[in-house]
This record gives sequence, structure tokens and C-alpha cells, in this order.
Amino acid sequence: MSFMIRVLIADDHPIFRSGLRAMIEGAGDITLVGEAENGQVALAFIQEQQPDIAVLDLDMPVKDGFEVAQTIEEQKLSTRVVFLTGHKSEALFNKAFDSGVRGYVLKDSAIAEILDCIKTVNVGQSYISPQLSTYLLNRRKKADALVEERPTLESITPTERQVLKMVAQEKTSRQIADELCISVRTVEHHRANICLKLGLRGSNALIKFAIGNRSELS
Repeated sequence: MSFMIRVLIADDHPIFRSGLRAMIEGAGDITLVGEAENGQVALAFIQEQQPDIAVLDLDMPVKDGFEVAQTIEEQKLSTRVVFLTGHKSEALFNKAFDSGVRGYVLKDSAIAEILDCIKTVNVGQSYISPQLSTYLLNRRKKADALVEERPTLESITPTERQVLKMVAQEKTSRQIADELCISVRTVEHHRANICLKLGLRGSNALIKFAIGNRSELS
């Protein structure tokens, strides 16, 4: 028997859910394991049953799609999320993918696209309605630009790199000073220089950068 993709659908419009149900039940390798009329019911089902895919209306009573997706992300549940929406806003599109959503399907084309979307997302890829392809292109361009602008570690000295490595280990300036046999003031000077060279601003920026780049410092 072939592997069945377990799917939950959540939408507060029964007629729309009926159309999705008919499409999913007609697929040989997808099985509908649950339905929900609001985000709270959907989240409870996901937490208990952990279906492979959750197809969620973005606008739902009690909890909306974003609230459900955020909880799934925070609790590190295995369920992958697909949003159904009538919104064509690029800002909402970006917010969805920033929230860990793997699929974004417009409602006016959902019946035709939902099976392809489920299968694509189930194998770890992302799916968006073709009408929104320019949004994905814009998102990739912005990501590439951020990579190009990202501060590099090549600009810091070996000592500063050693200090940054210890910061990544969440050691205090006093602990770093003791291990390197230098003064706390010298450590603070190194930290300030690192922030200046890497363009880091804010009280927690250095430690966030250090932890985020820990693998490159080892």
C-alpha cells in the first residue's frame, strides 16, 4: 500500500470545505483526517493528531491562520502549513513565509491547485499560486541582497574572532577576560570594535550575531 498524505482542512465556510473535501477524497494518495471550522479547533487537532499537512484559511474565527502557524512553529510540530486566502497582498505573502508557512494558495484557484500544492509541500518544497509568482521572485531578490550586504567575519582580527567565539558560548566579559588573561576593559574594547566592523547595533546584537554564526567561528 502506498504512503498516504494525511491532511486537515480548516475553513469557516462549509461549502468551500465541501469542495476541498471532494477533491482530496478523490485523490488516491491523500486522505482527509480532519476538518475544522475555526483556528482553535484546527490547532487542537494538529497538536493531537499531527497530520502531514494543514490547509488553513487565513481568515478564521477564534484563531486566524497566522496564530495557528505561529504556534506550530513555536512548538516545533511536524505538520506543514498551507494557507488558503483571497488576499493578494505581498505583505501578507511575505509574513506567511516568514511564519514558516510552506504553501500559499488563492481561494479562487484552490480547487484546481490544492492537490498539487499538498503533494509539493509534503516533499519539503514550497508552493504558491502562479498568479503570485512575482512575489516569490521579489522575495528571492531581497534575500540575495541581504546576503550580499551581510557583514562578514573576514574584517575582524584573530583576537576579536576568539572573543566573538566566547560570546557565542554566552560567556560574560569577565569570564572572557579571565580566560584570555586580559582586562575586562580590553574585552569591552574588542566587543565594541567587532560591533563597529560588523555593523551591529543594539544591546543584544553582538550575542545574536555570534550565536547565529557559531558554526563559522569553530
